Amino acid sequence: MSANTDKKPQEAAVTPKKPSGMGLGGMKLSGLLKTQAATEESALKELDLTLIDEDPHQPRLEDNPGFRPEMIAEIGATIKARGVKQPISVRENPDKPGHYIINDGARRYRGSKWAHKTTVRAIVDNDFVPDDQVVANIQREGHTAREIAKLIAQRMASGMKKGEIAKRWGKSPAYITQYAALLDLPPVIAQAFDSGRIADITLVNELLTAHKAKPQEVADWLADENQEITRGSVKLLREFLDEGTERDPHTIDAFNGKTDAEHDDDEGGEEGAGDGGKKTPKEADPTKIKKAIVQVEINGDLCRLIQTKRPTETGLAWFKNEISGEEFEADLTTAKMVALVEG
Repeated sequence: MSANTDKKPQEAAVTPKKPSGMGLGGMKLSGLLKTQAATEESALKELDLTLIDEDPHQPRLEDNPGFRPEMIAEIGATIKARGVKQPISVRENPDKPGHYIINDGARRYRGSKWAHKTTVRAIVDNDFVPDDQVVANIQREGHTAREIAKLIAQRMASGMKKGEIAKRWGKSPAYITQYAALLDLPPVIAQAFDSGRIADITLVNELLTAHKAKPQEVADWLADENQEITRGSVKLLREFLDEGTERDPHTIDAFNGKTDAEHDDDEGGEEGAGDGGKKTPKEADPTKIKKAIVQVEINGDLCRLIQTKRPTETGLAWFKNEISGEEFEADLTTAKMVALVEG
C-alpha cells in the first residue's frame, strides 16, 4: 500500500483567466465608445456667425476663383436648400474670448452668410497649424470632368431634367450643359479627352464648337500627337478656322506693315479689265466698323460678348474674359456695357 494514502485528494488545477485582448481586461468597449462620441459631440457646436472671424492669414487670396461672387452664390444656394452638411473647422480666438477663427471652411461660412443663415455647424479644433489649410486645399481635388458627366447621365436616366440637376447641385444650367456635352463627343475629341490630352472642360467645348463647323480640320489638328492642347493653342486654332481662306484687303500684314491693297500698289498693281491700268483700291468708310466687339464688365472683370455662340436659354449670353481667355455663360443683367471697339 502506498505511503501517500493519507494525503488529501489533489484539487483540480484552476487555469487563471486571461485578460481580454489588447490588455483591456474586463473593461467594456462600449464605455470607451460612448466617451469618444461624447468628446466629439462636445467639439461640434452650432455657432453664431457673428462670433466667427475669417483667418487674416488665409492661404487663399481674395482674388482666388473660389471666392468669386458667383461661386459663393452657388454654395449659398445649396446651403439655403440643404444646410451645411460638412461642418466648418474653427479655433478659439485668443484675442477675443468667446469668438472663433476659421481653420477650414471660409467658403461655407461666406455661403451661409449669403443664404442669410444666423448660425453654422462647426468643430472646435485648437490643435491647428497654418499648413493644415494648405494641405486641405491641395488635397481637395473633387470629381474629374468624366465623373461629373457620368453622374449627370445617371441623374438624367432616372428622369431628372438638367435644370433640376442644376438646382439640386447649386450649379448654373450652363454648367450642367457643358458637362453633359461630354456624354456624346465626336470620336476624335473623345479619344483626346479619354487619353488625358484634354483635361479642361472649356477646351472640350471649344473644340466641339470648332468640330461642328470644320470636323476634318479639327480631326487633322488632333491627329498630331505632338500638338499641345492648351487654351492658347485652341484659341489660335479657332481664329485660324474662323478666318477662312480669304483675307480682308485692308488687313495689315505682320511682315511688311502694309495692307494687301497698299502692297499691290507698290508692286505695280493688278491689270484692269482691258486698259492695263492699276486697280484703284476702294476707300474704306471711316464711319463704319468692320468687326464690332462689345466689351462689358462682369464682377469687376473686363469681358467681351461672344455673339456667335448660342446661349442655353433666354436671358443668358456667352462672354469671354479679356485677361484669362475663359469663356463662360452668365445672365445678361450682370453685364455692364463699357465699350464698343473695332476688332
